[in-house]
Amino acid sequence: MPKRVDHAERRTDIAEALIRVAGRRGLHAVGMRDVAAEAGVSLRLVQYYFQTKEKLLLFGLEQLAERFGERVSARVRAAGDSPGPRAMVEALLMAALPADDESRTFHHLYTSYAVLAMTDRALAAQPFIKNPDAAEDALTELLRQAQEADLLDPDVDARLEAAGLLAMSAGLGTSILVGQRSPESATTVLDHHLNRIFRTGDAVLT
Repeated sequence: MPKRVDHAERRTDIAEALIRVAGRRGLHAVGMRDVAAEAGVSLRLVQYYFQTKEKLLLFGLEQLAERFGERVSARVRAAGDSPGPRAMVEALLMAALPADDESRTFHHLYTSYAVLAMTDRALAAQPFIKNPDAAEDALTELLRQAQEADLLDPDVDARLEAAGLLAMSAGLGTSILVGQRSPESATTVLDHHLNRIFRTGDAVLT
């Protein structure tokens, strides 16, 4: 009896190969033949599952974004059963910093995709982050919860503060990638800012 092929698993394996080789060489330098070699399959098989390079890139980066979401969830769980809004904000912002190989790969490929999409209409037409405002919405809600708990000044604009925190986190992430500062230094900057906007400064980023 012929072995049944798990097509979803095969697609995921190919996407993981894309992530590995793109993490080493850069997204712009990767072709479908490179991915096939990395995955140990034929070019024809890669083309069967992903008819174009754009479709392959989209699926691969969707997988990477999904793993990033799982990292955020893991950090939130690690904060305890009732961590409170400050700890939740810290978990979200810390998960976004490229402090290890997996998060560095995510930031590297995310940035590369955005740059390529500026001049490639096919890529621009298929953004891999389905809800780009999700992080801002979540952070805004956490800051509003902090205001309700009297942990944040009621005059603070939660939406603007959330946007500013995410922009700061993104900038710090880039500075880590290019070697300007260490993850520990970036953490200190984030902690300093959170201590300024929260009324209690007893929580420390770890």
